[in-house]
Amino acid sequence: MSLAEIADSFFRPAVNDLVPYEPGKPVEEVQRELGLERVVKLASNEGPYGPFPQAREAIERSVGELNRYPDGGAYRLRAALAERFDLRFEEVAIGAGSDGLVDCLTQAALEPGDEIVCGWPSFPSYVIDARKVGAVPRTVPLRDGRYDLDALLEAIGPRTKIAYLCLPNNPTGTTNTRAELDDWFERVPEHVVTVLDQAYAEYIDDPDYPDGVDHLKQGRRVVVLRTFSKIYGLAGLRVGYGLAPAEIVTGIAKVRRAFDITTPAQEAALASLDSPAELERRRTENAQGRAELERILREHGLDPVGPAVANFLFAEVGEDSRPFFEQLLREGVIVRPTHGFGAPGAVRVTVGTAEEQELLAQALTRVLARA
Repeated sequence: MSLAEIADSFFRPAVNDLVPYEPGKPVEEVQRELGLERVVKLASNEGPYGPFPQAREAIERSVGELNRYPDGGAYRLRAALAERFDLRFEEVAIGAGSDGLVDCLTQAALEPGDEIVCGWPSFPSYVIDARKVGAVPRTVPLRDGRYDLDALLEAIGPRTKIAYLCLPNNPTGTTNTRAELDDWFERVPEHVVTVLDQAYAEYIDDPDYPDGVDHLKQGRRVVVLRTFSKIYGLAGLRVGYGLAPAEIVTGIAKVRRAFDITTPAQEAALASLDSPAELERRRTENAQGRAELERILREHGLDPVGPAVANFLFAEVGEDSRPFFEQLLREGVIVRPTHGFGAPGAVRVTVGTAEEQELLAQALTRVLARA
């Protein structure tokens, strides 16, 4: 029996049919392969800055305790988040990034044949995680680059358990309004749990942007996902959280791996909550950088989808975005081709520092000159 045949018989059919998540190459590997001195990564929607100063100090203080297992219940972090959002402790779940909580919800809720619905293109984990357990993802095309909530409601069936709303949507960077979300919750069937993925919420300062916590407090069947990976600069530590009814938080805890949120991650996240001035500075700089990034892309013939409200832009570049991606890569700029998100003809570009975006502009000029 060949190794391929062994694998086919060993793994579940749902796993054999999966296309695995394709991470980008590390900057150092790109430098080595292409002989480049400088490589700029604008591919992963990371913030351009590191941890908050208070978080750096907290990480350093935690080093001496790394011989001990972390607090498996993340007690202090959960308590601080509950106080921050005026919720009960039992309504806060911690995960290895918000992505980790999507995985936990999938494991806890979905049986083979159950369904999830989401917009498309959107965050791939909704679809990949559902398929892992034999559930069926129903994807609904975006309308004008945003989630089409009316069409999403029409896609819900008797076996639909989860409806994912990604606001702002990854990879398009667009969002729906507060009124549209209010209408959604008036119409969504009671057997469906809405998972409101707000990983980029802290970048937005707009009264029309919906706050999922309001709906949770109104008694809606909603899970609000947030993360410390983006504006807080802790992507490498993998810590996120979910705000949900206590019964759902209990279900998440039943399938979450013990000790999966490290001590430095918990301490850094906790320290980051008390830095409103730094949060506002980063929000303001991101808005300015996003406007400059849009100018650069348009100046080079691209038409970003909008209005974008997060820390990235999305633009169509042709039938297949990989050649465009490869050309920029050879110039030392990494962007994200969005095949895995359901948009094979587009790229997603993260807001960087002013210097990084100037290097992008120069790279685009060289690429277009050769074209």
